[in-house]
Amino acid sequence: MAVEVIGVFIPIIFIVVTGLVIVSAIYLRSKEKQMLIEKGFSADQIREFFAERAKEKKDSFVLMQIGIVAIFLGLGIGLGMMFEDWTSKEYWTVLFIFTLTGAGFIIANLVSRKYKAGSEKQ
Repeated sequence: MAVEVIGVFIPIIFIVVTGLVIVSAIYLRSKEKQMLIEKGFSADQIREFFAERAKEKKDSFVLMQIGIVAIFLGLGIGLGMMFEDWTSKEYWTVLFIFTLTGAGFIIANLVSRKYKAGSEKQ
């Protein structure tokens, strides 16, 4: 197949897969509500059930974690490109991207744990 044909199919496949995931999530959520209704839950009990689940899942530090990882990813790209220019070796960018992104995930996890522990004490 020609490269142009493959280039056309990539966004189409991406959109179709994303749509399938969204439709599946909506379908499963409605199926879950139907099962709760069949078990005899009232509308107020169903609202309370989903409100409790939302509180359990809520993580207020997600944006901070994404920001830390994005900063380290950017540093990895920048440092990798600088080292490639200095040494004329092609592996520096990949090395720094993986290394610093991994370090970013570790640091984001440690920082969020610290903030969660601090917020639980208050």
